[in-house]
Amino acid sequence: MDSMKRVGVGASAQEQAEDWLRYGEELGLGPYYRGRAPMHLPGADSSVTPPALIANAAGPVAAAADRRSPEASSSGTHRLQTMAPKLAVASASALAPAGALPSLFESFDRIVGDTLPVIREDIGDCTRCKLHKARTNIVFGVGNSKAELLFVGEGPGHDEDIKGEPFVGRAGKLLTQMIEAMGLRREDVYIANVVKCRPPENRLPEKDEITTCSPFLMRQIDVIKPKVVCCLGSCAAQTLLQTTQGISKFRGEWFDFRGGKLIATYHPAYLLRNPPAKSEVWKDLQKVMSHLGLQPRKR
Repeated sequence: MDSMKRVGVGASAQEQAEDWLRYGEELGLGPYYRGRAPMHLPGADSSVTPPALIANAAGPVAAAADRRSPEASSSGTHRLQTMAPKLAVASASALAPAGALPSLFESFDRIVGDTLPVIREDIGDCTRCKLHKARTNIVFGVGNSKAELLFVGEGPGHDEDIKGEPFVGRAGKLLTQMIEAMGLRREDVYIANVVKCRPPENRLPEKDEITTCSPFLMRQIDVIKPKVVCCLGSCAAQTLLQTTQGISKFRGEWFDFRGGKLIATYHPAYLLRNPPAKSEVWKDLQKVMSHLGLQPRKR
């Protein structure tokens, strides 16, 4: 704590800055701020800024290190590798309180010049986790690469695994109806999943599978830059918000997320089992429509 002694009345601005930096080094925060670009703080009307999901992103992001800016390419991979253990510990167990400052990792090491085809190329014929053993197709994502609205589900099902496209089964048909009710077409939005290979028996993705695959989703989000990310179900919401709270605790609430907004609602598969919940989902989608200036489809 010696580095904090001069911070206060009588210390020059330079002395205070030097002491704050030294204090950060003592806390082991050096790798998080050293060489970082300035972060954009959310506006005064922001509600909650959840921690970004970057844990163990070293592998997928490092695969595109040669496409980074010259400054980032020299140290970006090393920083990711040294940060990964710390980030795994830093995962939030609850949502951040209202008015919280953005996470230090909210804009960490975004890849300069990244594109959807490049991300797909980096995924390749993926064997990074055990999900590859039984898959038929990698389900990358589909839709408008400049979409203002991006839907995120948990993972492919049987129909999606066969076709190689997300949300094409019964739940997918319901999602298409939901999109059309908002006054949009399926090709106007982008649709992706937390993991890109089908979990056996349509089970939820496991933690190690999410940790391995979700950084590719984060890159997709960064490339598309949607105004709204709509999480469909607990798995997607908990992954992106880095929380263990059930979706009923925060469904329909707005969060600041990587330069845009995030909202979570129930998964279409849940609606097939619980039709009365459709009215709650429609309320959530109306919030999205209001934010994007959309008008519902005329019947």
